[in-house]
Amino acid sequence: MIIPQKDKLSQEELATVEAIAAEFNCTIRPIVGHGMSVYAIIGDETSQLLFNRIEGLPFVRRVDRIQVPYKVLSKDNSSGKPTLKFNGKELGKDFVVFGGHCAIDPENPNLFIDTAHALKEAGVDALRGGVWKPRTSPYAFQGDAKAIDVLLRAREETGLQIITEVMEYEEVRLCVDSGVDVLQVGARNALNYRLLTQIGLLTKDKDIAVLLKRSIHMGPVDEMILAAEYIAGSGNNNIMLCPRGTAPAMNGYRNHPDESITQLIKERTWAPVVVDPSHAVGKAAYVPKAALAAAAYGADGVIIESHCNPMKGTGDDPKQAVTPQVMAELIPALRAVAEQSRKF
Repeated sequence: MIIPQKDKLSQEELATVEAIAAEFNCTIRPIVGHGMSVYAIIGDETSQLLFNRIEGLPFVRRVDRIQVPYKVLSKDNSSGKPTLKFNGKELGKDFVVFGGHCAIDPENPNLFIDTAHALKEAGVDALRGGVWKPRTSPYAFQGDAKAIDVLLRAREETGLQIITEVMEYEEVRLCVDSGVDVLQVGARNALNYRLLTQIGLLTKDKDIAVLLKRSIHMGPVDEMILAAEYIAGSGNNNIMLCPRGTAPAMNGYRNHPDESITQLIKERTWAPVVVDPSHAVGKAAYVPKAALAAAAYGADGVIIESHCNPMKGTGDDPKQAVTPQVMAELIPALRAVAEQSRKF
C-alpha cells in the first residue's frame, strides 16, 4: 500500500508509479479516502526491488506491506471503506433492512408496487426485487427483463433505493444504464470471477453498490472476501458481503445458516455485512428468529424476502416470504437487538 507525501499523487506521479509497477506485472489501484488517497499494489507484489524503487520516490512517504491476500478490503486499509446510505441510514452505524419479492411478476406489477408501499410503511430502507432469477429447473420461472420497469416505478413512488440480482454482462449493463442502486450477485455466481470483474469495471466511479452473497459451496471466509476483491480491485469499493446459508443443508432448513461468520468477516475486512435469513432457513416461520440471530452476531443489516400476498408470489416467495405486517413488528426488534449487540 503506497502512502503519498501529500493527500494524493499528481497525474504525473501516478504515471511514474504505474510504470514501475508494470515492470513487475503489477497495477496500481487508487483508493480515495475522506482526507487522503492511498494506492494499492495489485498483483504479485512480493519483489523487494519493486518496494525499494517505489519507496525511493520523493513523493512517496512510505510503502506498507499488507500481509493478507486481499489488499483493498483488508481491515488494515480502512481508507477504502465506503459510506453507504439507505433511506437516510448509514450502513455500519445504523441497522439497515432490505425487503421485497424474490421475483417480480411483470404481468402483475401491482403486487410488487403494493408490497413496496407496505414495506416502506413497515420501516424497510431499500427494496429488493428479482428481475432475473437463476433457477435449478430450466422449466421454472426465470424472470423477465420487463420487470425492471416495475422496480424503477416502485423506487419512483416510494423514494426507496432498489436492489436486484444480475447474472451476466448484459444484465449488469442494463441495470447500470437504468440507474439501479444496488446490484446483487447471487450464490450461484459468487465465484464467477469474470462476472465480478466486469461488475467492478462497469460500476467504477458510479454511485452503485454491490451486494455479494456467499456461494452455496464456498469454503473459508477468506474465499468470500477474495471474491469481493475482484470487484474492489476492478474499481468499485461499494461492497456489502452477504452470508445466506451454505451446503450441505441442515435437516429442516433450506441451507446451513451461516450468520455466525459475520464476526469473522468483520475481524478481517471493513466491508459491511448484510445477512440473508430467508435463503438460509427457507421457511417464512423461521425467518424472524434467523434475522434476529444475524443482528445479535453483529450484522449491519438484513435482506428479507417479503410479499403482501406470498401465495400469489413467484419463485421462492410462497414458501419463505414474510408479510409486511410481520416486517413491521420485526424491524424495531432487529434494531433493538443490534443496539445491544454493539455493546459486546
